[in-house]
Amino acid sequence: MSEKTISLEAYNPLDIYGVNDSNLNILKKLFPKLKIIARGDVLKIMGDENELNEFARKFSWLLLNYEKFGRITENELYQIMDSRENDEKAFSMEETGDNDILVHGRDGLLVRARTRNQKKMAVSSDKNDLIFAIGPAGTGKTYTAVALAVRALKNKQVKRIILTRPAVEAGENLGFLPGDLKDKLDPYLQPLYDALRDMLPTQRLLTYLEDGTIEVAPLAFMRGRTLDHAFAILDEAQNSTVPQLKMFLTRMGRSAKFIVTGDVTQVDLPRNQKSGLVHATNILKNKPGIDFIFLDESDVIRHKLVSLIIKAYEFEQADPEKQ
Repeated sequence: MSEKTISLEAYNPLDIYGVNDSNLNILKKLFPKLKIIARGDVLKIMGDENELNEFARKFSWLLLNYEKFGRITENELYQIMDSRENDEKAFSMEETGDNDILVHGRDGLLVRARTRNQKKMAVSSDKNDLIFAIGPAGTGKTYTAVALAVRALKNKQVKRIILTRPAVEAGENLGFLPGDLKDKLDPYLQPLYDALRDMLPTQRLLTYLEDGTIEVAPLAFMRGRTLDHAFAILDEAQNSTVPQLKMFLTRMGRSAKFIVTGDVTQVDLPRNQKSGLVHATNILKNKPGIDFIFLDESDVIRHKLVSLIIKAYEFEQADPEKQ
């Protein structure tokens, strides 16, 4: 009798085993010759070696399916476990079907490119190693960028994701916040964590954050590094200075993809400092391998009033004397 042990440390066992072990009971029914024992995040299987190998192979497809879609249904479980060896491609991490779907998130959430310019971001990211996504709040530029990064990681196109923001105080003084540096900065980086939580199972996200597969850090932490095989996103880039943005862009290593997002109407830098994003827009336009996507109020996917607010502020800035 042979024995295999499968670690589910990177997953929530409840999602894999099912409510009241419903999925686990189906597995036991489909492989009656095997003894399957679940102990927390460890699955122990005993039996004939050939049976064990078949179970391990199909169970790995099941985990791939879970990572891709964020859930395991009874139909999917039967389909995968009844599949033949040459069906493996059906359960690969490559996206199929709807071209607007960027990634399958938690609990069956479909993260899509929902507007014209978000779709342009997705297409451009496939063609270019560096893109700038510039537009007002609520246009989904950061969320779309994170989705593209998660998709690249799931498809094994990159080995890690780097998410960063310049630590500029937008009206608040970070020094008065409680805790150490991480405690002070984590709330500022919260939108990036929120996007990741939508797109990855909780336990898998925690594992990625612990082992460095996903890193969320202030822009200053990027200095001196080379980011190989990475998908790096600089968010709120309008608050980076010219030297800071140059530093970030020159971190690009082999097989890397970079996305820079920002809103040039919300610069929080001191008056005597020029925004690195504004500067980069002027000097890097029309360079090969670099693309600029400009989002506007038509891309807003928040409350309908957000579009009206953006238009009102743009009108006021264009002709303040009329207000």
